[in-house]
Amino acid sequence: MPSIFSRIVKGEIPSYKVAEDERFFAFLDINPMAKGHTLVIPKQEVDYIFDLDDDILKDMVIFAKKVAKSIEKTITCKRVGIMVVGLEVPHAHIHLVPINKESDMSLSNPRIKIEQFEFEEIAKKIRENI
Repeated sequence: MPSIFSRIVKGEIPSYKVAEDERFFAFLDINPMAKGHTLVIPKQEVDYIFDLDDDILKDMVIFAKKVAKSIEKTITCKRVGIMVVGLEVPHAHIHLVPINKESDMSLSNPRIKIEQFEFEEIAKKIRENI
């Protein structure tokens, strides 16, 4: 059974896409830690990030860097934090989270609520800045 992320890539489940190429896909997290919280995934369905081929992993980080630089241009923040947890969805993924202090990356923080129009606006601005 395909992961929810594979279904998002195929367009079976809607997403707020911010970037895509032939191997990777980036979209806004719908349960974000901050405005602009983005997930970067390989289109290849692999559960554990460290099971990815070395070249795919390297290129995924480079793709994530481009997305993070665009997030920095779009969302007011000191940095974009990067986190790999890997237990939430059985599909390798990287979290890119706009942060102003270390504690902004804590998984115990409450998630923020964003209206659909805000998700659409944020995704559009990130896309435009890539």
